[in-house]
Amino acid sequence: MKLIIQKNYDLMCEWAANHIIDAINSHKEKRPFVLGLPTGSSPLGVYKRFIIANKAGKVSFKNVVTFNMDEYVGLPRKHDQSYWYFMHENLFKHIDIPAENINILDGMAADLEEECANYEKKIASYGGIDLFLGGCGVDGHIAFNEPFTSLNSRTGIRDLTEDTRIVNSRFFGNDPTKVPAKALSVGVGTVTDSKVVLLLISGHNKARALKECVEGGVNQMWTISALNLHNDAIIACDETACGELQVNTYKYFRDIFKSERL
Repeated sequence: MKLIIQKNYDLMCEWAANHIIDAINSHKEKRPFVLGLPTGSSPLGVYKRFIIANKAGKVSFKNVVTFNMDEYVGLPRKHDQSYWYFMHENLFKHIDIPAENINILDGMAADLEEECANYEKKIASYGGIDLFLGGCGVDGHIAFNEPFTSLNSRTGIRDLTEDTRIVNSRFFGNDPTKVPAKALSVGVGTVTDSKVVLLLISGHNKARALKECVEGGVNQMWTISALNLHNDAIIACDETACGELQVNTYKYFRDIFKSERL
């Protein structure tokens, strides 16, 4: 695992965006570059840089196919808190990606299990995901794979914990009862099957999750820890997220990846 430590959130996002843009521009195969994407506050800085680079002609998304991590069950796509809406408002409508290249789970599907199974099949039809960008929750969950979700899990229906609904209630008028109780989510195994996994972790509230992932070993309680089993896993973080790391751990990663610092 690589831990790339940047001074602050903006530099973390700049590094991550540049890394992904370089991967897209270096993709020489005729098949599309397949990119996994998250929602939430963590990737917003990356998406802003995608938009700027696209408008400046530094990257094109015409040969990129995207698969989003998750979607709430029961929210129409045009609902302002759906992840379909989030992605279009914050990224897709501002770049040159073809609409048919965008894949987001449908939380209003008549058969949710079939929707999830077909999502896995579609990912496989492209030869898998080249790079999956993600974030994590304060309890170390990836997508909506809450603590104790199988580390081999695939795309499926997830029950959301009370803690997750409370955290997300800030988008629903601070009322946790308005947050959907279920979501569709890619599995931990879906993410770790990707050729490259790049997670963004920033802020004091994510420091425990970063510590458990980097220093705690593989643990089903912290689904983020599955990255330890991946051959090309990268965590880009800021200084404040490193607050609970041991000093020697922090110094090791600062030293070994010092050329990556912006």
